Amino acid sequence: MADLSDLRARIDEIDAAIVALLADRMNACREVAEIKETTGAAVIQPQRVRDVLASRRQWAIDAGVDADFAEQLFRTLLSETHRIEVAEQRPEPAPEKEAGTTSRSELDTVACRIDHVVVAVADLAAAQSFFTGMGFRVTATDDSAVVNAEAGGVTVVLVSGDHNPAVHKQLTEHGSGVQQIAIEVLNAGYTRDALDAAGVPRLTDVVVDSEGHEQVFTALDPATGVQLSFISRTGHRVPMSSHNVSAMFQAISNTDSAE
Repeated sequence: MADLSDLRARIDEIDAAIVALLADRMNACREVAEIKETTGAAVIQPQRVRDVLASRRQWAIDAGVDADFAEQLFRTLLSETHRIEVAEQRPEPAPEKEAGTTSRSELDTVACRIDHVVVAVADLAAAQSFFTGMGFRVTATDDSAVVNAEAGGVTVVLVSGDHNPAVHKQLTEHGSGVQQIAIEVLNAGYTRDALDAAGVPRLTDVVVDSEGHEQVFTALDPATGVQLSFISRTGHRVPMSSHNVSAMFQAISNTDSAE
């Protein structure tokens, strides 16, 4: 059996090969951009994007890789492809980039991306219509007062005050609007400890739902009005359930009551 150092060396080799393949792909994309420029073809080709996403999802399934994860990667690649096709036409040179450093803050070490945004709404039906009209896919959760609006991996969680006194209280006091921004992190427990070390007030310890979402919520920052959560997806890749969202509103309500 290979030891840990051998496996890490193998991973390093694989990652180097991935970077080399990325460079090869970007060079091919530059050639595509040159052809498009001479033929007058549109930069964005929607059907090609759809075909790429569908085929890569199937490739991932065939290879035993999570299809949603693969789609997320290829959406990033497609975004970079589009950027290159447009940026190559600019006259100024591209800025130099640094390799980075191993000296990073605790949050900069584990933060990945914005996972989802929670929006409290007074009229859930109207909110669903608004997002559906833009092209978001609206799906129900295990709570009729909580729905997910998703498009291309961007998720907005819509929450109404129906059947949830804590949410109703927030809507009464503050009205509809963004309630919380959830940042995906590598490990929620590690992030909780980092928040405590930095003196950041928390609403909760790590909240774990039945689907394997581990999430820790910070208190609302009075200076910015920002309320954050940090989520680690340790179970199967599934949409957000209502459990974590309800826990957040309940924690906010309990904090307000204590004051």
